[in-house]
Amino acid sequence: MKRLDKSEIVFKLLAYILLTIFALCCLYPFIFIVMNSISFKDFVDDGKVNVIPMGFQLNAYVDVFQNKQFWLAYCNAFYITIYGTAISMLVGICGAYALSKTRLIFGRGFNFLLTVTLWFSAGIIPTYQNYVMFRDGLFSGNGRVFFIFALGVNAFNIILLRNYFQSVPQEIEEAATIDGATEFQILTRVYIPISKSSIVTVAMFYAVEFWNGYLWAQMLLGENDLPLTPFIKLYLDKTIANIEESGGGKLSYSTYSLRYAFIVCSIVPVILIYPKIQKYFASGVNVGGVKE
Repeated sequence: MKRLDKSEIVFKLLAYILLTIFALCCLYPFIFIVMNSISFKDFVDDGKVNVIPMGFQLNAYVDVFQNKQFWLAYCNAFYITIYGTAISMLVGICGAYALSKTRLIFGRGFNFLLTVTLWFSAGIIPTYQNYVMFRDGLFSGNGRVFFIFALGVNAFNIILLRNYFQSVPQEIEEAATIDGATEFQILTRVYIPISKSSIVTVAMFYAVEFWNGYLWAQMLLGENDLPLTPFIKLYLDKTIANIEESGGGKLSYSTYSLRYAFIVCSIVPVILIYPKIQKYFASGVNVGGVKE
């Protein structure tokens, strides 16, 4: 086993120390939120709770779980995230596969137009008017379906997939073509299995985007169609404001505890799913983000 010299030991030691500090900085807000959500009212209101709970109560979580509107928003969030990610990946994979081919007619022009959208946009007002026109016309009466299609394409994610597809050896596609495979078979049986890490990474990007979607969801969806994030904001604005105006006497916990309980419940799916697919992230982003 090769022995490390002093410079390498110092470098590794500093790297571990810095990474540990960075990890603790990332973990601290979550610990702070959890501890404040379960601590007693007086300690939370006085700002005395940090990383250790002061008292223990779960009344805020009980009220969250008993809120029917919260579960409706949770179902809306899952509906939008699952179907939105599926449709976005379908469009993204097909588009990236076509744009990765040099034989595509006007391929350079399409790639240029796709890249331009990363630099310039129409602006929030024209985009909003365009969304409203399609929502009230083609998708009238189904706001969630409209929202899925409205946010269904992301140029950056398509470029990641395109670059990954371009890194697939041409000889593999030629061998499949000689065996009589069609374009659809080449895509589904060659490119998609080989590009598993990049596809999972992009799917996670889309899922987080739909799950955390706030601005356009709040502007375009009705109250019964709202996903989790805008619902929490709306609920806090209406309900907690009334509680604070009345002095909060009816609550056995702080209004901050209710806020934090909502936040904790909203990020549980991300905490459960992300570690299982984290292993795909490094290879997916690195290979998809670099064009050889």
